[in-house]
Amino acid sequence: MFRIFKQLSWFFKKEWRRYTVALLLLTIVGVLDIIPPTLIGRAIDYFQAGQLNTEVFILLILIFLGVTIISYGLTYIWMAKLFGGAFVLEKTLRKTFMKHLLKMDPPFYEKQRTGDLMARGTNDLKAVSVTAGFGILTLIDSSIFMLTVLVAMCVLVDWKLTLAAIIPLPIMAVIISILGGQIHTRFTAAQDAFGKLNDRVLESVEGMRVIRAFRKERLDEQKFKDMSEEVYNKNIKVAQTDSLFEPAVNILVGISYVIGIGYGSFLVFQQEISLGQMVTFNVYLGMMIWPMFAVGELINILQRGSASLDRVNQTLASKQDVVDPKQGKVVENPSMIEFKDVSFQYSKATQYQLQNVNAQAFAGQTIGIVGKTGSGKTTFIKQLLKYYPSGEGSIKLGDYRIEEQTKEQVRSWIGYVPQDHILFSQSVQENILVGKEDATEEELNKAIVLSAFEQDLAFLPEGLETIVGEKGVALSGGQKQRISIARALISDPEILILDDSLSAVDAKTENKIINNIQSERNGKTTIITSHRMSAVEHSDLILVLDNGEIVESGTHQELMNKGGWYKEQVQRQTLVTEGGVGE
Repeated sequence: MFRIFKQLSWFFKKEWRRYTVALLLLTIVGVLDIIPPTLIGRAIDYFQAGQLNTEVFILLILIFLGVTIISYGLTYIWMAKLFGGAFVLEKTLRKTFMKHLLKMDPPFYEKQRTGDLMARGTNDLKAVSVTAGFGILTLIDSSIFMLTVLVAMCVLVDWKLTLAAIIPLPIMAVIISILGGQIHTRFTAAQDAFGKLNDRVLESVEGMRVIRAFRKERLDEQKFKDMSEEVYNKNIKVAQTDSLFEPAVNILVGISYVIGIGYGSFLVFQQEISLGQMVTFNVYLGMMIWPMFAVGELINILQRGSASLDRVNQTLASKQDVVDPKQGKVVENPSMIEFKDVSFQYSKATQYQLQNVNAQAFAGQTIGIVGKTGSGKTTFIKQLLKYYPSGEGSIKLGDYRIEEQTKEQVRSWIGYVPQDHILFSQSVQENILVGKEDATEEELNKAIVLSAFEQDLAFLPEGLETIVGEKGVALSGGQKQRISIARALISDPEILILDDSLSAVDAKTENKIINNIQSERNGKTTIITSHRMSAVEHSDLILVLDNGEIVESGTHQELMNKGGWYKEQVQRQTLVTEGGVGE
């Protein structure tokens, strides 16, 4: 149960000054809180003995006010320190969590659910931070403060009466231990269910157009309702266990009161304690109520925090699939890309996605890659980008294999336009500047012209300042593609990769973009994958992939002369373009 404090020891060591001050002041305030009940008891005894004159009364009042003011001031300081520490922990963990997500490779995200990662980065981190704030408070109150009150009851009142009153405490410890275990199990299940619900909501929002197109609103609504019901039921189970804490504590506190008042009255009649001491004891017994509740709260908080930290650590413990070398080789200029006997298979695949691939590209060349759907075109690109662990064979960028280079260096040479055009919920200009944040206005305008996007700006309500919406929902597919192309071109990369990135534009716009790239990227490498043969016919080398193998290679004219799959596709697409199909 207390292992969460051990797991967070790195943070407490880092913030030891903050927590030392907070705990020291919290302990001092606990001791100061012992004084007022003693003053009340003394006042009663003085009054009963006829010794409560004006001077004594004023002195007691002044001491009472002084203790209250000092306690108030110290409480303000320890609360600021203690609960401020909780916010610092939450901020630190969230930063660490996000940093970890940003360095993970695509295989990691293929195994994880986005909604669950969001739940871990929000709800779970909040539950952990509560442990570092309110959890510490309940720990001190249920231990040091309770011990302080018990010592005061023994020393200032009567030890026999104190021992009699705390008889129910061992029973409380057993009950709390049982309930605490249930809280951990049920809270973990509830958080897992919440993560799945989050994921479902994200999928529904992203796929709203498809849901409406296929008239599946009611079905999706029912699925959401079922998942919400599951989250509700699991949280109810947590609440049911949680709700047993307070009644148990109330009953045991009530028993303590009965023992204290009954046995205390007996001791007063036996003149073993005074009436004032009896009153003081009852006030102390009242002060014991919160520490007793704090025990239950402490178990609850620690179990929730422990369950959440386990979930967060599970994510943080995930290793990178592609590990950088300790000392990466430095490439001055990626003058050559070479695939030599490269074979690759995804971890869960039953066959190779690339088989014995051999290819070379030199600076200034344009390489076209075509093939059927699933032939390995995108896998070829992802291997070059170091998205997945290297397979068999070797891939060179410049003079060194990419395994000898860091991911950052390899990708620093590359401008990549993926098949899925992800835009951020910002302006058009901000999305393009992701490729180069410090780009000049001239570089921005040049990238827009090269991507043939300037003609669309006039139709956007606020031009470059138009907000594109989440994932570019306010734009057409062609507009999203061209913004993505502009984003890759603005940094003028040594290697430009267009992964089927012209599929949503018409033939005229496609031809314009390719001509722009050819004229402006002299001496630099361009790799284009496409299902349209027109997008690659200008290439210096065209690779035709089939089931991960290069089955044809050459220039457009050479492949046309061979009369294979490439020629067949060119003729078929030409017929479609000219309207020859179906006539």
